[in-house]
Amino acid sequence: MKVYTTACPRNCYSTCAMKVQVEDGRIRRIEPHSGNLATPGGACLKGLSYVERVHSPDRILHPLRRVPESGAFERISWDEALDAIAEKLVELKADPGPQSILYYSGSGTKGLLKGAGREFWRLYGGCTATYGDLCWPAGLEATRLTLGANKHSAPWDIADARLIVLWGKNAAETNIHQMAVIDQALDAGAKLVVIDPRRTQSAERAELLLQPRPGTDGALALAIAHLLIGSGWIDREYIDKHVHGYEAFAETVADFTPERAAEITDIPAEYIERLAEHFGTIKPVTVSPGFGMQRFTNSGQTMRALLAILAITGNIGRPGAGWVYANLQSHIFEPVLDPIAFYPPEEPDGVVRVSISTARLGPEMLATQDPPLRMAWVERGNPITQNPETNTVLEAFRALDFRVVVEQFLTDTAREADIVLPAKTMFEQSDVIGAYWHAYVQLKQKVIDPPGEVKPETEIYRLLARRLGIAEGDDPMIFPVSDDEVDAYLERALEPFPELSLEQLREGPLPAPGGQDVAFSDLVFPTPSGKIELESAEAEQRWGVARVPTYEEPVESIRAAQAAANDHLLYLLTPNTKNRIHSQFGNLKMIRQFDDAPAAYLHPDDARERGIGDGDWVRVFNERGELELEARLDNGLKRGCVCVTNGWWISEGGNVNFTSAARETDMGHGAAFHENRVEVERLSDAE
Repeated sequence: MKVYTTACPRNCYSTCAMKVQVEDGRIRRIEPHSGNLATPGGACLKGLSYVERVHSPDRILHPLRRVPESGAFERISWDEALDAIAEKLVELKADPGPQSILYYSGSGTKGLLKGAGREFWRLYGGCTATYGDLCWPAGLEATRLTLGANKHSAPWDIADARLIVLWGKNAAETNIHQMAVIDQALDAGAKLVVIDPRRTQSAERAELLLQPRPGTDGALALAIAHLLIGSGWIDREYIDKHVHGYEAFAETVADFTPERAAEITDIPAEYIERLAEHFGTIKPVTVSPGFGMQRFTNSGQTMRALLAILAITGNIGRPGAGWVYANLQSHIFEPVLDPIAFYPPEEPDGVVRVSISTARLGPEMLATQDPPLRMAWVERGNPITQNPETNTVLEAFRALDFRVVVEQFLTDTAREADIVLPAKTMFEQSDVIGAYWHAYVQLKQKVIDPPGEVKPETEIYRLLARRLGIAEGDDPMIFPVSDDEVDAYLERALEPFPELSLEQLREGPLPAPGGQDVAFSDLVFPTPSGKIELESAEAEQRWGVARVPTYEEPVESIRAAQAAANDHLLYLLTPNTKNRIHSQFGNLKMIRQFDDAPAAYLHPDDARERGIGDGDWVRVFNERGELELEARLDNGLKRGCVCVTNGWWISEGGNVNFTSAARETDMGHGAAFHENRVEVERLSDAE
């Protein structure tokens, strides 16, 4: 038995350190690693399920080719697969050109070696790539415009807060290690407020649960700011020294009364007043927003409004206070780990055409010309399931001549491929990873050899480069393959940081150099004014929004102009669940025993109006698409909403993106797919 230190590279807040026991080439056990102070309790259920994921009988272990006549897949050799791909790449490069190939790399795995894919396509002669992100860019951009940088205090700092506001976040399921520290604060006398249309597990110890109409959080924040200013519950000295644009902001919120906000948000004015009093009379305050509410067409401005509350009360740069959203202090290997690097370049390099919005993947694939898209290469992602407007994404992929997907399992996207190449797991090649909740740099250490004929992506690219006559393809500093080459590649990346070494990282996590346990404790804000910017000229110039945070009704809303004839429609909430990371893990037996089928949760009053009973099969639909699943009644859900967790595969019957729209957020090029209204009817009534 041998024990290795490694870390989970999934697109998840925690990025847990772990110890892995290996015997006879198989992973036997996964245990906590106390070296990461943010995740001392070890991996969650999903992390523990890695033992099954690595050794699953459903895992793809050999190249597969689609049989055109039947649509089934047959096993082929690596030579056959790579020869077919290389032949197509030569053909398309000659006509209509290399930019006829879409390179889609998702965020399913973090790490420095992700850069190998982009480098291959540059060496090949170009491609078409995406910009933006499905997850959180509106909040990233709002934070950057306001504070100058995306960083927050160490996870354990929240234990010193006296007021904690989980705003649109269900930490008990999606950030379980944070919830343990919140419990410490509550045990010491802190108060917890949860703002969420659902009564989640996170709200069980909350003093106050506010359930706004989806997409109206900005109106709530502006009303709180109105009350804080009117009651004198602001830190005037802090504002004078460290806040830019306060007067313009105060003028904007002057008429945003709690009564006005109550009419917009459906939250009674007295509860808005109570929350404002908490913000004004309790210090320090930490606000931890979730990602869901920044997936609306008004979400960037919403996040700026939330930040303004902390700014005018002096709750930034102090212990126990702050904004816990994105901590990119470990993202020292720019631009590989920096999400903002994936925004459209201001000066395209002429080779990689970064021209397709991730949020609008399907429509923009279909609309791309000069040249049109003819092929797609997909790795680390499942866009058929996870991108908005699934029917359009399917149409776009099926319109291509050729599709290659690098995957571990036959996901919805892999099932659309002409060739599927088997992908490694996190345990089969070393890499260095950062995080976005804590500030540790960690080694995702190789602990076993790939099974079957699985090859890491770097080896796939090297073999393709040879076939294409790309001289740089054998450079181990571009495409490292052997363990020694990977180590040398990573050691070179670490050279600028003497505090970090591969040898030390093998023992456990290391703090990123230059990090702050209390973010902005020096009260230095890298903005144009050098202060927290409530008024931002860049927000207006870059994104066309108001200079100060304002509230605009979401495009797809019960109060939008076009909604008058459809005021009976429900808001579809598509939150994450503790049992999956989007579309990952749900296919494993260990996970399915706790969550084996999708369901639509409705408030009993909404169900009664539609003649729906608990356990009935229903159709959830709009003009974009539909899904059929079992209904369950939930008294904790806000009336006017229906809830289906995201990530279910098409084959499982719960893909929520059949109904979502391909539209962007107001800033950051995020996906506004939480702005989604549907009808629900009993299936027997629909037939």
